[in-house]
Amino acid sequence: MKIGILTSGGDCAGLNAVLRAIVRKADTYNYETVGILNGWKGLFDEDYIHLGLDEVSGIIHRGGTIIGTSRFSPFEQKHGKKILIEKIYKADFDAIICIGGEGSMHVAQLAYEAGVHVIGIPKTIDNDIYGTDYTFGFDTAVGIATEAVDRLHTTAESHHRVMILEVMGRNAGWIAVYSAIAGGADVVLIPERKYKMDEIVDVIKNRYTRGKWFSIIVVAEGAKVDDGDIKFAHPELKGKKKLDDFGRERLGGICHLLADEIEYRSGFETRATILGYVQRGGMPSSFDRILGTRFGVYAVEMIKKKKFGRMCAIVSNDITDITIKKAISKLKTVDPKIYKVAQVFFK
Repeated sequence: MKIGILTSGGDCAGLNAVLRAIVRKADTYNYETVGILNGWKGLFDEDYIHLGLDEVSGIIHRGGTIIGTSRFSPFEQKHGKKILIEKIYKADFDAIICIGGEGSMHVAQLAYEAGVHVIGIPKTIDNDIYGTDYTFGFDTAVGIATEAVDRLHTTAESHHRVMILEVMGRNAGWIAVYSAIAGGADVVLIPERKYKMDEIVDVIKNRYTRGKWFSIIVVAEGAKVDDGDIKFAHPELKGKKKLDDFGRERLGGICHLLADEIEYRSGFETRATILGYVQRGGMPSSFDRILGTRFGVYAVEMIKKKKFGRMCAIVSNDITDITIKKAISKLKTVDPKIYKVAQVFFK
């Protein structure tokens, strides 16, 4: 059995823990493991490395991925499906393990429908893949965001400012909600809801009337405010959208728009910070190392049982699997019950 392993989409903490676990478990079955460099693109480029016990030794604590990643989709290329099948056949891969997020799982499903023996492992700091309670990378990102909230608190309180922290979260505000609750933020804005500026400013003004001369706001990059409600928007940015390699709009910068608008409406000095790619990097948390390890071991067991076209998942702390098709059927958005917990502190 020859297994090709690739990491696709954005990097996150815990990827190397998964690679290590796959190789170690595969070795118990005498399976050969090969790293496909830089995601699905590595198949097109025939760019591979041997992954054995020596290659994965000592990498569990390292961030990023030792085999590289990209947002390359074979099915967006001319004759991509035909080339993909030919390359897999030429490399003699019996199975492909795709470690990636929601966009990568769409590619994995297309590959499965094209006849590829593919197994999915869910990876995203956004925690938005349906069918699994958690994805590895999320816990580390929340820890980093929470620390940022803690640090912003001291500056906000010292200078009597409104401080806005923008975190990742395209369509789901899991990082924003978790870090806001853990860090004691006063407002959290997520993509699942559309906000009126008056709602946000009222919370800040109410805090000042109670003698709280500072406020902390956490906003997910995909959060939305009513465009007609914005008076201080940057007109030069309107209508200009940048896309990533999966054709999705590149986000980032809503915190600056909010800062201008809040300061304009409230008169309170307001500053914005974009946490950005800091959330993806660095050493993974213990939780992410363990979850990644469990996923990696289970994925090899899935290959042994020929459970192709399926993705690992954790449900009620048990590792199981679901069809990739089900996993991409919808996004896992923030549970309203969790958001209501955060709303208790919007005063």
